[in-house]
Amino acid sequence: MDFTMYWFMLPVSTLVATGAMLGGIGGAAMFMPIFLIVFPLLGPEFAIAGPVAAIGVALLTEAFGFSSGLIGYLRRHLIDFKIAKSLIIIAVPSAIVGSFLSQYADPDMLKIMYGALMLILTYIMLRRPSTKEKEKITKDTLAGKFEHIGHERTITDNEANSFKYHLCHPGKGKAFTGIGGFITGLMSVGIGEIVTPQLVKQCKMPVSVAAATSVFVIILTVAAASGTHIYSLISEGGVDAVPWHLVLYTVPGVIIGGQIGSRLQGKFSAEKMEKVFAGLFGVIGIAMISIVFL
Repeated sequence: MDFTMYWFMLPVSTLVATGAMLGGIGGAAMFMPIFLIVFPLLGPEFAIAGPVAAIGVALLTEAFGFSSGLIGYLRRHLIDFKIAKSLIIIAVPSAIVGSFLSQYADPDMLKIMYGALMLILTYIMLRRPSTKEKEKITKDTLAGKFEHIGHERTITDNEANSFKYHLCHPGKGKAFTGIGGFITGLMSVGIGEIVTPQLVKQCKMPVSVAAATSVFVIILTVAAASGTHIYSLISEGGVDAVPWHLVLYTVPGVIIGGQIGSRLQGKFSAEKMEKVFAGLFGVIGIAMISIVFL
C-alpha cells in the first residue's frame, strides 16, 4: 500500500469541502464521481475496488467533514435534541439497512442508481427555498404565525438569544427521513438534502436551529452508514480492504476545507452556489450513467 499515491487528494478534498460548505451540500456527493470516474482515468493502480468501497470512503470522509460544524453548533447550543432524536431513530437504522444491502447490489446498477439520484438532487437543489424565503420563514416563525401547526419549542443559545417556534408534528416527515437515511447508506447521499428543507420549509423551524439540528442528524446517520460499510469491507477482505492510503488525505482535507468554508460564509451568494452545484449534479448524474454503457 503506497501511502503517497493519493497525495493530490489533500488539496482536492479541501476544495470539495470548502465548496460543499458554501453550497450547503454533503461532500460525499462530490467524492463519488471522483472515485468512480476520475480515478480510473488516472490509471488502473488508482482505481478503487468497486462502488461499495467508494461509498464507504466517501461517507467516512463526510463524517469528519461535518465534525467541525457540529462542534460549532454544540458550542452555540442551537441543536433541538428532541426533534433530532425523533429523526435519528428513523434515519440511523435505515442507513444501516441501506449499507448492508449495497454489499449485494450489482456495481453497475449502483452506478445507474447513483446517476439517477444525482439528477433528482439537481431538481431538489433548484427547488430549495431562496434566501429571502428562508428569512421570511424565520421571521414569521419567531413572530408566532405558525402557532396552529403544532407544539411550541424554545431553544436558547449560548448568547442568551431565545428561539420560540411552533413545530409541526415530528412524525410528519419520518417517511422521508427514512428514505433519506436508506439511500445515504445505499449510495452515500440523501439525508442532508431531505432533512434540512423539511425542517425549514415544511416544519417552519428558524433556519439557524434547523441547520444545527440537521447537522447533528446527518453526522450520526453518516457515521452509522460509514461504520457499516467499513465493517463489511474489513469482514470480507481484512483491514487492507479499506483504502487507508486514500483516507489519509481525504479526512484532513475536508477538516481544513470545512474551516475555510465556514470563514467564507456570507462572502458568496448561497443561491448562486446552489445553482452551480445543481448544474454540477446534473453533469455528474449523466456521466455516472454513461460510464456503465460506454
